[in-house]
Amino acid sequence: MPSVVKATAIVNGDIITQTDIDQRLAWLAISNNTPIPAEELDRLREQVLRNLIDETLEIQAAKTEKIEVKQSEIDRTVDRVAANVKQTAAQLAAYLDANGSNIRTMRRQVEGEIAWQRLQRAKIESGVSVGDDEVKAVLDKMNASKGTEEYRVGEIFLSATPATQPQILDNANKILTQLRAGASFAGYARQYSEASTAAVGGDLGWVRPEQLPTPLASALRQMPAGAISDPIPVPGGFSIIALQDTRKILTPDPRDSVLSLKQVSINFPKGTSREAAEPIVARFAEAAKNVGGCGGAEKIATEFHGDVVSSDGVKMRDLPTALQRLMLPMQVGQATQPFGSLEEGVRVLVMCGRDQVDQSAPSYDDVYNQLNEERVNSRSRRYLRDLRRDAVIEFR
Repeated sequence: MPSVVKATAIVNGDIITQTDIDQRLAWLAISNNTPIPAEELDRLREQVLRNLIDETLEIQAAKTEKIEVKQSEIDRTVDRVAANVKQTAAQLAAYLDANGSNIRTMRRQVEGEIAWQRLQRAKIESGVSVGDDEVKAVLDKMNASKGTEEYRVGEIFLSATPATQPQILDNANKILTQLRAGASFAGYARQYSEASTAAVGGDLGWVRPEQLPTPLASALRQMPAGAISDPIPVPGGFSIIALQDTRKILTPDPRDSVLSLKQVSINFPKGTSREAAEPIVARFAEAAKNVGGCGGAEKIATEFHGDVVSSDGVKMRDLPTALQRLMLPMQVGQATQPFGSLEEGVRVLVMCGRDQVDQSAPSYDDVYNQLNEERVNSRSRRYLRDLRRDAVIEFR
């Protein structure tokens, strides 16, 4: 039988085919903008099959609880994803088809994420409680820790039993190899992590080491910003963590500024040589140096036949590290040096406003929500493990 209808696994009566696996694998490569090495294909197929089984169990469990995910909700998410890459939903579907995937596999993943989030709210969050004394203890500890560091952390969690530990550790190391070669941490977290944070790319937000399991806290304290850890044994499996940024608790930091910017871009005709472009870029740099305030952006754009784009509410921490370094010493009304390339255009950023964010202690609700999320995350892992244990899964 052709693979499109031949079952690879049957999960409580629902069929997963080899085509489902291949299309999800292609979607993974597209999402991460990284070709999958030939030597990784077999391992990734196994991982994708496990993900599809979990996704199927989550959707089935949601339906059992009378949780409905409407097609219109999936449509809105697909439209948003397409808009992010400047396409319509129809154009995105055609692009996926041309690259070995299919819009159905994306829609299925979206359905699984929405169903699982709602199932967690219905079955898990309602049973989680956080006491006032617990929240107060965290706030007291934070005030006592003023000036010490906290960390922006991403996590990929892979569950393992004593019997599967060697295989899961091998999978974790192979994922790590791809991450350190430049693969998207958020993309791999969405695809592989079994934590509830998978839907947000594994983002744990800003945390202090004492808020994390001891093995993760110990590793975090030794990592520089931008580093990705080796697989770390934790209760129930292995975690890979990425240290994205650091800051000092309740202490002002220039990188917490919120900026208003104008970007002036100039483009070069295809085939323009570096020799021909350099004098123009030099004049562009000189004009930016003497921009004379934010209002001068339009004048420069007119002079160099460029474009101006305004952006408000830009967090300096969200900018690439290289741009942060350029903009930290700048004053309002100044412009960066030109950056970019002949192929993609040369740009400068003019700083029109800069507001420092007050680094006061988090609110009661902030701490409550974080503690609640940690407990929901832990119970979600156990719940999914129970779904696997009770399922009837046939492999073909």
